[in-house]
Amino acid sequence: MNTRKNLNLTLKIWRQKNRKSKGKFELYKISDISTDASFLEMLDILNEQLINENKEPVAFDHDCREGICGMCSLYINGRAHGPDTGITTCQLHMRMFNDGDTIVIEPWRSVAFPVIKDLITDRSAFDRIMAAGGFISVNTSGNTLDANAIAVPKDDADKAMDAAACISCGACVACCPNGAAMLFVGAKVSHFALLPQGQIERKRRVLNMVKAMDEEGFGNCSVIGACEVECPKKISLDNIARMNREYINARISTK
Repeated sequence: MNTRKNLNLTLKIWRQKNRKSKGKFELYKISDISTDASFLEMLDILNEQLINENKEPVAFDHDCREGICGMCSLYINGRAHGPDTGITTCQLHMRMFNDGDTIVIEPWRSVAFPVIKDLITDRSAFDRIMAAGGFISVNTSGNTLDANAIAVPKDDADKAMDAAACISCGACVACCPNGAAMLFVGAKVSHFALLPQGQIERKRRVLNMVKAMDEEGFGNCSVIGACEVECPKKISLDNIARMNREYINARISTK
């Protein structure tokens, strides 16, 4: 780990005008970067430099910069969100790099995540999967029971909360050699399947979400486990196993 206060770096960044154009890597030199700066702050500095040189800045996604929203989806030196674990790109700091390093920065690589521009990809496939079944129905006739009044076993509540920690960043897809989205879908299916409020459309939900996942062009899971390793929220592979059980049970009971 670097202990220097300032870094001089070479950035090898993927540039692509739109999803139809052919992209390529371009090299940029950047200097005097504090090791206390975040990775996104370093990109902000680069963009200021490019703007001052009358060059087009690098397009990249970001929003909360607090590790909550999952927008900062960058593939850095061959790893989703960069050379650290349990973090998003906005939580990555430049002290993880050394003076003189060349840093390769790419967008997520997946057929289901087409490049919009430079480092920004279209991850609306996740939204469509959620829309296909990620909801619950509540009976509102008469006096609706308060959700807090419904008893939930502690073990189920803990597992549901762990699954709900997924921020839909897409790192699981980006690091999977098959481009599978099963950790994401497994987390969403588990979140609702484990809670009593999600039982009404439990079977329909998993069937619809898996169908939508396949239609979006995501690959199949071969249990390599890279998704769990690179997930910034440490979503467990157990959720994939639970989704598979839910799917099989739903298929059998609906025949």
